[in-house]
Amino acid sequence: MKRREYDINIEVNGRRITKVIIDPHYEIKHSKSINDELILSLVKLLDQGIFPVQVRDGDYEYFVTDNLIVNEKAYKLVWLLQDNELYIGVVNAHRRKLK
Repeated sequence: MKRREYDINIEVNGRRITKVIIDPHYEIKHSKSINDELILSLVKLLDQGIFPVQVRDGDYEYFVTDNLIVNEKAYKLVWLLQDNELYIGVVNAHRRKLK
């Protein structure tokens, strides 16, 4: 399973982002309810947002964003930013109960 890359043009935490790299990890348990197209829709919802870092590990900042809504369904997105890079890495995504 290879990571997949997509072009995007958004701003997150004051940083211009031009690429999304999706780790296929989500497919292990969530392939029936999640796909790359949906993940890209979730990532676009981050545009112009400021998000608190959950964990910092070396050059990487990890984030968890809960209750992102697409088509009246809620999702949780686990993602990262790397210092001095212009991409968002998607670690995982899955459905949540709507709160």
